[in-house]
Amino acid sequence: MTSNLTKEDILQILTASDADIIRHMAETVKYRENNLITYSKNVFIPLTEICRNDCGYCNFKKNPDDPEAIILKSKEEILESLKEAEKFGCKEALFTFGEDADEEEVVRLKLSEYGYEKMVDYVVDICQMTLDETTLLPHTNGGNYSYDDLKRLKEVNASMGLMLENSSSRLMELPAHNKSPGKNPELRLETIGNAGKLKIPYTTGILIGIGETKEEIAESLLAIRDLYDKYGHIQEVIIQNFTPIPGIEMQDWSEPSFLDMIRTVIAGTLLFGDTDVSIQVPPNLNNDTAQIFLLCGADDWGGVSPVSPDYVNITSPWPGIDELENLTVDAGFSLIERLCVYEKYINSEWLNDSILKQISNISERQ
Repeated sequence: MTSNLTKEDILQILTASDADIIRHMAETVKYRENNLITYSKNVFIPLTEICRNDCGYCNFKKNPDDPEAIILKSKEEILESLKEAEKFGCKEALFTFGEDADEEEVVRLKLSEYGYEKMVDYVVDICQMTLDETTLLPHTNGGNYSYDDLKRLKEVNASMGLMLENSSSRLMELPAHNKSPGKNPELRLETIGNAGKLKIPYTTGILIGIGETKEEIAESLLAIRDLYDKYGHIQEVIIQNFTPIPGIEMQDWSEPSFLDMIRTVIAGTLLFGDTDVSIQVPPNLNNDTAQIFLLCGADDWGGVSPVSPDYVNITSPWPGIDELENLTVDAGFSLIERLCVYEKYINSEWLNDSILKQISNISERQ
């Protein structure tokens, strides 16, 4: 199945104004099967804040010589966080870390101290520990991986993710990505494609407001749709807005307008409307405007944690789950918790026996 929306159709939505925006918004309603808005209760664990990329909008990466930088969390520290998360009823362990952090000597030394050679070896063991010693489901988001590394990670993850951000190589010349080899869209599309070949339930998305054109937004959404059509593994598409933070290279850049977010969420909803792919908008980056995106077709709030901050957007705290429920109900919808892997993928075609057993144990406890 392929979408009947062309690039021109998407551009028309992305440049709409006045009553046309309302008309497009109304079109999204025909694709809503129910009034449920989902979220995943998670714990966000940054394994390391060292990264080979140096994105102009990033507030996550730290320099190796920064005394406050997380060089590499120990298994003991991680397990302590996981056990704390269990007490709060979290079901997803989100492992995020800088891409190819083991290119830095300080990280390699820490890995060696822990008995590992490569970052991926450590991540695989951390995910296995999560399955063996807790009730949580691992979800790894750590940048680009080779096919072989993804194959290993698949065995210990319920789902994985990587933001495409944008499919245009032109952005590699702008402050957003000009010091970030891992943000090369060809690499990112290859990683997401390999995840599809390996049948890994996957989250991806776009970042708007980093210097892209409307045409590049359209092309990026279509690139994700093409991968979905080919492999069927994309379970949700995130529409994320750039937010300027003091101290980052792009601190003086303007964030995308509220209407730009509305138009992009509508475009994403209509492009994926004939699928069961969810459209997610991060509520902590849109505190005052989050509700309107539900009226534009968004049906997922993403991961929300009662125990850890959003380390990638540290100045934007997550809403409490009660607050999120109030926002959702006030807009005419019902909030429902989901797992990090969507229901359609919970079978032996997509997940191995150990992951399925972990999910079964979670279900029995509910």
